[in-house]
Amino acid sequence: MLLSERGGGDWLTPLLYHVLGPPGERGVSVQRPPAGPAALPSEIAFLLAEGVDGRLLVRAAAAAATAGTDAATALLNAGLIAESAYYEALARALGAPYLDGPIPFGLGLRFPDSLVAGLAPLAPGSVSPWVLAPRGRAIADLLDAPGRAPCRAAMPAITSPTRLREAVFAAIPEQVADHAAHDLRRRAPERATAPEPALRWLLVLALAVTAALCLCAALPPPLARAVVIAGQILFLAMAALRIAALAIAAPVEPEAVAPLAEADLPVYTVLVPLHREAAVVPDLLRALSALDYPAAKLDIKLLLEADDAETASALPRDTLPARFEVITVPPGGPRTKPRALNAALPLARGALLTVYDAEDVPDPGQLRLAAALFARLPARTACLQGRLVIDNAGDSYLARVFALEYAGLFDVLNPAFARCGLPVPLGGTSMHLRGIR
Repeated sequence: MLLSERGGGDWLTPLLYHVLGPPGERGVSVQRPPAGPAALPSEIAFLLAEGVDGRLLVRAAAAAATAGTDAATALLNAGLIAESAYYEALARALGAPYLDGPIPFGLGLRFPDSLVAGLAPLAPGSVSPWVLAPRGRAIADLLDAPGRAPCRAAMPAITSPTRLREAVFAAIPEQVADHAAHDLRRRAPERATAPEPALRWLLVLALAVTAALCLCAALPPPLARAVVIAGQILFLAMAALRIAALAIAAPVEPEAVAPLAEADLPVYTVLVPLHREAAVVPDLLRALSALDYPAAKLDIKLLLEADDAETASALPRDTLPARFEVITVPPGGPRTKPRALNAALPLARGALLTVYDAEDVPDPGQLRLAAALFARLPARTACLQGRLVIDNAGDSYLARVFALEYAGLFDVLNPAFARCGLPVPLGGTSMHLRGIR
C-alpha cells in the first residue's frame, strides 16, 4: 500500500489568491512561548472575544510552540474546544456565513480533491459561491487578511472539516466508492491485483497438482527418489534457516535509537478499519488515547462500513477530540479492509502512516520510535514492521499456538531477515509507512 499524492490544488489557486492576497502579503503566524493572552497566535486569539477561557488558549499556544505546529490544531486535537464551536466562532470573526446543516454543493465537486483542498463549490443562489474548511496555518492567513475590503467581499462560507467531509461523502457516495475500489487500477494497473475469479485459479491449482502426481508416478524409481530427496533437502534448508535465525541479533535495538524532539516529529496518520467491532471500541479508544505522541501531530481515522450501525453507535463521536476522525465508507464492493483504507488514504495528512486493527493495543511509544527510525534510516526505507505479540496465550490451546507462531515470526525470523537484508513478510497491522509529503 502506498501513500497517494495529493492533487487538485491548482484549480483553487486563483480563488485563494483573491481571498488571501499574494503570498508575500499574507500574514504569518509566528510560534513562540506565550507570556499571556496578548501573545496568543491569531488563529486562537479571536476566541477570547467568544468567552473562551484564556488559560486554555495559553495552554494550546504553549503546546503548539513545543510541537512546532499551529495553535488551532493544538487546541482542537487536544479536545480543548469542540470543532463545530471553533469553526462557528471563526466564521463570526471573519464575517462569513457558517454552514452547519445540509451543504448545497454545486457543479465541480470532486473526491478527493475538494476535501484535500478544504474548498468546495456551492450551488448558484447559495450564501457564497464556495464553502471553505481551513486547517492549520491557513486559518491565520484568513484572519490576517480580512481587514481588506476585497477579501470580505470574496470570503467563502465557512464550515468544519468534519462537516465538509460528511457532506461530500453524502453528496457523491458513488464517486467515493469508485475511487476506493478502482482508482489504483486506473492510475497504476501494474500495482493492482487483476480482478480474476478465484474459481479459475482453483482449477489451475488442481490441474497442476494432478499433473505433478501423475508425473511422479510415471518416473523411474531412482528419479522419483531423487525428487523426494530434493523436496526433503528444501524442507531441511527452511528449517535450518529458522534455527539459524536464533543466533542472529536484531538490526536495531530500540534503546539505541535517539528520540526526536517534539518539534521535529512529523504528523502521523493512524488508520483503523473497523467492522462489527463494537465490543472492543472502548479498549481501542483507550489504547489510541495513550499514544505518546503530540496530540497536535496525530491524525487518527476510524473507518466504518455504512451498514455497521452497532460499531457506529459505540463510538462517542460528540466527545472525541478532533485528532480522531470517524469516516463511514459508502456502500460498494468489494467489502474488504483494503477498500476501506483506500477511501481514507487520500485524506491522510501525515508524513508517516500506520495501520492498526481494532483489537490492537499498540505500545504507547511505538509512533515516536518509528519516527526516530525513519529519520535515521536511508530514504529508500519505505516501511517498518512493528512487532506483534499475542497477549491472551492463556485463554486456550489455539491462542497458545498463535502466540508461539507470532513469537517465532516477529521475535526471531523477521529480525534475522532484516539483519541479512532479505525481504521481510509484512503483517496487515502495525506497518509504518513513509509518505511522500
